Amino acid sequence: MHAILVIGAGFVLLGICLGVGRLIGGPGPAPLATAARSFVPVWLFGALINMWIGVSQAGYSISEELPVLAVVFAVPAAVALVLWRMLLKRAKGG
Repeated sequence: MHAILVIGAGFVLLGICLGVGRLIGGPGPAPLATAARSFVPVWLFGALINMWIGVSQAGYSISEELPVLAVVFAVPAAVALVLWRMLLKRAKGG
């Protein structure tokens, strides 16, 4: 259940990144593409913090947390990268 909540937080963060991209970059798909791409390293940091909390405070081992890290990071990151490619293609007129 916790992993689903963290993945949901990843999607919320992606939405925030897209909103900030629109606010700063203005109209068009290019600023949104940049925001989607920029989300990935920010989310990696957030997913690593979640893993650290799981290891240091919840008592899980690193080997128990690694698969959780992979899923928690990969799901929102994959959506962001697909979105980035779609927006980039649209920005180039394709």
